[in-house]
Parts: sequence; C-alpha cells; structure tokens
Amino acid sequence: MQGRNMTRWRDPKTDPRQEKKSNLITPQGYARLQGIHDHLSRVKRPQLSAKVGEAAALGDRSENADYTYNKKELNRVIARIRYLRKRLDELQVVDRLPADTGKVYFGAFVTLEDDDGEALSIRLVGHDETDTAKHWISIDAPLAQAALGKALDDDVVVAAPGGETHYIITAIDYAPG
Repeated sequence: MQGRNMTRWRDPKTDPRQEKKSNLITPQGYARLQGIHDHLSRVKRPQLSAKVGEAAALGDRSENADYTYNKKELNRVIARIRYLRKRLDELQVVDRLPADTGKVYFGAFVTLEDDDGEALSIRLVGHDETDTAKHWISIDAPLAQAALGKALDDDVVVAAPGGETHYIITAIDYAPG
C-alpha cells in the first residue's frame, strides 16, 4: 500500500530515533526551552491564526497560496508547542553540583587530550541542549558515556567506526570560564 503518509519500515531495535534519551537538563537549558514555548504560544501562534483568518476571508481557499502557507506554518507551530509542553513536563532540571566535583558528571566542562596532543573541550549536557558550535555534547553520546565518572588524568577510551580513540582528561570544571 502506497500513500503520502507511508514511510519505509525501520527495525525498532536499530532505529536511532527509538533510542532512550536522558531527561536531564541544566537550568539555563530549561529556561531556554520554556522561553521558546512561551514565544510560540503567546506570539507566533496568535499571529499565524490572524493571518490564516484574514486569508480565509478572501474567499476560495483552494487557490489561496497565502492561506495554504500560513495554515501549514500554523500546524507546524502547534505541533512544536505540543512537543515542547510534553518535553518540559518530562525533563529533570539538574541545578546543583555533584558531591565529587573532581570527577566528570552531568554539566561538567571537560578538556580532553588525544594521543597527538590536541585538546578537545566539551560540556556534558542534556539531549535538548546539544550544540556542536559550543562543543556541548549529549550525556548519551559515546564520548560522554566513556568520560562519566572519570577523574583528572584518567584514560578515556571511545569506540569509533575507525577504531578506538584514546583521550586523557586534563581539566574538569563545573563553572563556565
């Protein structure tokens, strides 16, 4: 059966979209998601609803590109609001430091050095906060999982497609700077 809503079948065991994501988030990340939710709910959605209403009042909707575009955009915004509302309810805000700040845990800024002496600075954050430009990686990422619980000067071994990569932890900090 073919249709526009049909997608190809994926094995749930190997589908990356089915992987369990952690529900941890920093207070700053939670505030950012809450701000996006509020903006979409209070500003964007009413604006798009008004545009759809104005376009619908012009007459024939089947040939009205303005109506079609704004209706699709409104549906996209409503779906995003629904997702954010559900996600914000699931999240657990981590707002305090771990008992042992000498080890790598959630929220840590970690500097790693590879075998060639090149430094890599990362921060372990929740799935919703990942940012490659800032080198913020998900706590669920293989590198983060390998570094969790390690102390200064510990060896971190990460299995990669090209073979294992070795790092040494050269710095652990819980405050940006």
